[in-house]
Amino acid sequence: MKKNNIDMLNGPIASSIILFAIPMLLSGLLQILFNAADTIVVGRFAGHTSMAAIGSTGSITNLLVNLFMGISIGVNVVVARSVGMKDERGVDRAVHTAITLSFLSGVGLSIIGFILSPTLLSLMDTPSDVIDKSILYMRIIFLGQPFNLIYNFGAAILRADGDTKRPLYYLTFAGILNVILNLFFVIILKIDVAGVAFATIISQGVSAFLVMKTLYKGSGNVKFSFSRLTIDKRKLKDILYMGVPAGLQSVLFSISNVLIQSSVNSFGSLAVAGNTAANSIDGFLYTVNNCFAQTNLSFISQNYGAGKRERILPIMKSSMLITVTASLILGTFSLFFGPTILSLYSGEGEVVSYAMIRVRYVLTVYFIFAFEEMTVSCIRALGYSIAPMFISVFCICGFRIMWIFTYFASHHTLESLYIAYPLSWSVATVFHVSLLLYIWKKKNPLDGMKKRASIE
Repeated sequence: MKKNNIDMLNGPIASSIILFAIPMLLSGLLQILFNAADTIVVGRFAGHTSMAAIGSTGSITNLLVNLFMGISIGVNVVVARSVGMKDERGVDRAVHTAITLSFLSGVGLSIIGFILSPTLLSLMDTPSDVIDKSILYMRIIFLGQPFNLIYNFGAAILRADGDTKRPLYYLTFAGILNVILNLFFVIILKIDVAGVAFATIISQGVSAFLVMKTLYKGSGNVKFSFSRLTIDKRKLKDILYMGVPAGLQSVLFSISNVLIQSSVNSFGSLAVAGNTAANSIDGFLYTVNNCFAQTNLSFISQNYGAGKRERILPIMKSSMLITVTASLILGTFSLFFGPTILSLYSGEGEVVSYAMIRVRYVLTVYFIFAFEEMTVSCIRALGYSIAPMFISVFCICGFRIMWIFTYFASHHTLESLYIAYPLSWSVATVFHVSLLLYIWKKKNPLDGMKKRASIE
C-alpha cells in the first residue's frame, strides 16, 4: 500500500500537499464532470424541464446527506491521528466503527429520503411542470445512499493513511460507467430523469465495492475484515465529536441553500435551469477548495498525532496560499468563458443568461469562500469542531436567511439574492480568522487535542 501513500510527517510540505491533493482533486473534478454529463445529457436530449427537475432536488438531497458527509470528516481526523501516533489498535477500531456506521447511516438515510421527498419538494414550491420528475429522481437517488456513504467513509479512511490515488482510479472507472449508462438510459431507452438516477446509483455501487475491496485486501495501517465489524463506543464518540458539528454545519448551510433554491424557483423553470447549469461550474470551484481543505485536515491531523507541532503552521500557510490562488484563477476564467461553457448545458439563450447572473455574483469572488473554508479546516484539525459550527450557523446561514426575508423580499431580483453568498462568507471569515489566531496564540493545540479528543 505504501507506494500509493504520501508521507505527511517528513520532507517538504508544499510539494507533498500538492502531490497528495492532485489525485483527490482529479477525483473531485471527474465527479463534477460526470455529474455535469448527467445534466448535459438530460438538457440536450430531454429538455429544460427535465434538467430543472434534477437541479431542483440538489439542495434537498444535500440537506439530508451532508450530515453524514460531515461525519466522514470525523473519520478522517480520528484515523489520521491514530496513524500518526502509530496506534495500530486504535486505527483498527476506528476503521471498523466507521464502515459499520456508514452502512447503518446509509440505510436510514435511504428510508427517510424516500418517504420525505414529495413533502420537501412541495415545501420548496418546486414548479408544477417539474415536480413529478423531481420526486421520481430524488427517490431513486436516495435508494443508493448506502453505496454513497460506504464509498465516502472508505475514501476518508484511505486519505487518512495518505492514499488518494486509488479512490481516483475507482471514481474514474465508476464515472465512465455512469456516463455510458446515462446515454443508454436517456437516449436509447428514453427513461429520462429516472435513467440518470439509476446510472448514478449503479456507479456509486461500483465505487463502494472497489473501495471496500481495497480495504479488505490491504496490508498497511487500514486493513478491513468483516469479522471485526463493530461499533467501538470510544472511537464512535471521537468520530461524532469531530464529525457531527461539521455535519450539522453542512445541514444548516443546506437549509439556507434550500431557501435560496426556493427563491430561485419563484422566477420559473428557466431560471431554475440556469441556476442548475451555473451550479455545475460552481461545483468545480468548490471541489478545488474542498480537496485542499481535506488535504490540510489530513496533514495537520497526522502531524498532531505524531506531536510535530513545528510543521503545522507551514502546512496552514501553504494550503491557504494554494487554494486562494486557485480560486482567483478559476473565478476569473468562469467570468470570461462562462457563456461558452454554459452553452454546453443548454442551447436556450435565456437559460445561459440566468446562469451568468450567478457566475458574476458568486463565482468571481469564490476566493473569499476558499479562505474561509481553509480557516475552518485548520480549526477542526486543531481539535475544535463546535466553535466553527456556531460561527458558520450565525454568520453564514443566519445571515442568508435574514437577507432573504429582508433585503431580497423588498428587492426581488436574482442579483439581490446571489449577493448574499459573498457577504455571508466575508462576515464568517472575520470571526473564523479571529478564532484561529486565538487558538494558536493563546492555547497549546497539542495539549488541547489530548484533552478534547481522548484518543489513545
